[in-house]
Amino acid sequence: MTNKEVINAFYEKALTVNTETTPAVVLSDILADNFVSKGSVQNKSKEELIGQLGFFWKLIPDLKWMPQEILNEGNRYTVRSLVTGTPNGDFMGLPTDGTKSFSIMTIDIHTIIDGKDVEVYHLEDWGTAMKQLQ
Repeated sequence: MTNKEVINAFYEKALTVNTETTPAVVLSDILADNFVSKGSVQNKSKEELIGQLGFFWKLIPDLKWMPQEILNEGNRYTVRSLVTGTPNGDFMGLPTDGTKSFSIMTIDIHTIIDGKDVEVYHLEDWGTAMKQLQ
């Protein structure tokens, strides 16, 4: 896979719920074995990210992760996305019933080496999502 194909698969096939595949299948192929997802509070391994996305797919059956801008410098890709969804269940401690949706911005910085995503720094505006769901 080219680096651009890795980025597209990450957002279109692993983060966005679809009927063609699953996060485990896609991420097993495009993430390096030593992959790390780095957030503000904690880091996640490849296996932890796959597990989290599997949970999100069930909780938010219409989850869409839509890149709005992709910037590239060398092997680094910065992606600004719009994320939408309608959770049905316990969403970060907030009970939801599938009647309210959220729309938030995210920013990710991926490092891709030899066609594999080795790390991503990410920020998601979950605080805004929580306000929209109340």
